[in-house]
Amino acid sequence: MGRRRLVLIALGVLVVAFAAVMLSRNHSPDSAPSGGDGGTTCPISSLPPEVVDTVRRIHAGGPFPFPHSDGAVFGNREGHLPKQRRGYYHEYTVVTSRARDRSVRRIVTGGTPLTDPAQYFYTGDHYDSFCLVTDAGRQR
Repeated sequence: MGRRRLVLIALGVLVVAFAAVMLSRNHSPDSAPSGGDGGTTCPISSLPPEVVDTVRRIHAGGPFPFPHSDGAVFGNREGHLPKQRRGYYHEYTVVTSRARDRSVRRIVTGGTPLTDPAQYFYTGDHYDSFCLVTDAGRQR
């Protein structure tokens, strides 16, 4: 085996090792949820102020800015939230100023009644990650 070939193999191993380290940093438990646990927790005060508006609308039963989408069953197809029966989760738009559409921010609730669900999850990246909003039930 020639020296050039050994250098190329070593370089390839370094590239793979670097990629593995970078991927593990991007998917650590502190930065994103893993396999169905709902991710990290976050107090509502740490989230954009529009989250409070959305939670208050949920408690009031509306009105919602996107009535055909808000309150729809969230399927959890990505599996980032704890596994539950279909119909357990519902999603609501967190309005993003200057956005022309629903944008990427959502509150996903879990449980009943719909106006006082047991769980509230926030995603700011369109379902790629979630945090459990620990004190959303106290927002009235």
